[in-house]
Amino acid sequence: MNAAPPRVAFPPSLSVGPFSRARGNAALPGSKSISNRTLLLSALAEGATTLDNLLDADDTDRMLDALALLGVRVDRDRSANACVVYGTAGRMPNRRAKLFLGNAGTAFRPLTAVLAILGGDYELSGVPRMHERPIGDLVAALIQLGCDIRFLGQHGFPPLAIGAAGGVAGKEITIRGDVSSQFLSALLMALPLAREAQARPTTASLTTPLISQPYVAMTTRLMQRFGVAVECPDTRTFRIPAASRYTSPGTVKVESDASAASYFLAAGVLGGGPVRVTGIARDSMQGDVRFADVLATQGADIRYGEDFVEARAGTPLRGGTIDCTAIPDAAMTLAVTALFATAPTRLQNIGSWRVKETDRIAAMAAELVKFGAGAETGADWLEVSPPERFVATAVDTYDDHRMAMSLSLAAFGGVAVTINDPGCVRKTFPAYFDALAEIVT
Repeated sequence: MNAAPPRVAFPPSLSVGPFSRARGNAALPGSKSISNRTLLLSALAEGATTLDNLLDADDTDRMLDALALLGVRVDRDRSANACVVYGTAGRMPNRRAKLFLGNAGTAFRPLTAVLAILGGDYELSGVPRMHERPIGDLVAALIQLGCDIRFLGQHGFPPLAIGAAGGVAGKEITIRGDVSSQFLSALLMALPLAREAQARPTTASLTTPLISQPYVAMTTRLMQRFGVAVECPDTRTFRIPAASRYTSPGTVKVESDASAASYFLAAGVLGGGPVRVTGIARDSMQGDVRFADVLATQGADIRYGEDFVEARAGTPLRGGTIDCTAIPDAAMTLAVTALFATAPTRLQNIGSWRVKETDRIAAMAAELVKFGAGAETGADWLEVSPPERFVATAVDTYDDHRMAMSLSLAAFGGVAVTINDPGCVRKTFPAYFDALAEIVT
């Protein structure tokens, strides 16, 4: 394993801007969602899998640390953003471990489901905010399979203890879809590991509409690459066929992060452009690539190529109501582009923001008003009225990487923006501010 390059050091606060122009090409890290899913699927598969363009950030570190404690061999080359994972054919070598998973939902939820269905003696915990993020609906679904899983603190929330019982295939289980799509994704990834899964199918049925559906589609597409085809006879039914098992596809190249692309595409629009992001295209498996289409409907000039998306200024951004069901993470960026619109912008169907790294609806509203904007909120919506004049200010980031990255774009309003705790971007994009500096003047 090659020596790791030094991680970016951050001051307590960082001033950015004012920006007047954005132009150039943006190099993006690998997708967090794809990286952690493929790391886990590779660990569960038969054979070795090479992962290229793997994200090197805190969230993937948490998954890799957990896999190491579980006895999975991973040869990692951080200098090349690559690794080789030696699959365990669906059985973790270490059946006892205490896993600390930080605030990485893409590690915590899937590992909960996998370890509960396999059975063992495990404890899963995270940072205090992770212990405030609900997981009760996933636990309830796992209990339907016979799993032994218990809350060690507040009912419905981490930390968790998992016992030896494991889960049994062949049942029809129910799970809610309106709190977090990660619950269904985690369950689907784990179901092929249940006892008797080789002989009997298992069906998961949604009892409420599914939010963030593109993330579940991403999960099922990746499962198919590893040999498990999830059957979906309708929008609320997901069936794992009998005899499903994970096998290595050999090599997986992780797409560039479409959520991270949103900041640079928005910069291209606010700063004139063109700004091009590579490693994603219109046919990306990441739902957040649709952010570019939303920008286009708002008036931006968006162009696609085989391996890129490019943005530049078009007509003035028009505001209005935007349904963000398909782009919950990239919608954070829309909250800031709303500062530059010709009319108020209402972001709808963002209720999942309430249970993310922070309560993003409340946090975003609190920070946008510092620039002179108006902000009104509801249970699942945020309405932003553009400021008459931008005010230079310092913004808090709530230990939330997306707050820091999206709010930095307010510097296109002709004012400097001070980002408190800029190091929170380590979660998914440690080099974000350097990459932004490459394209702005």
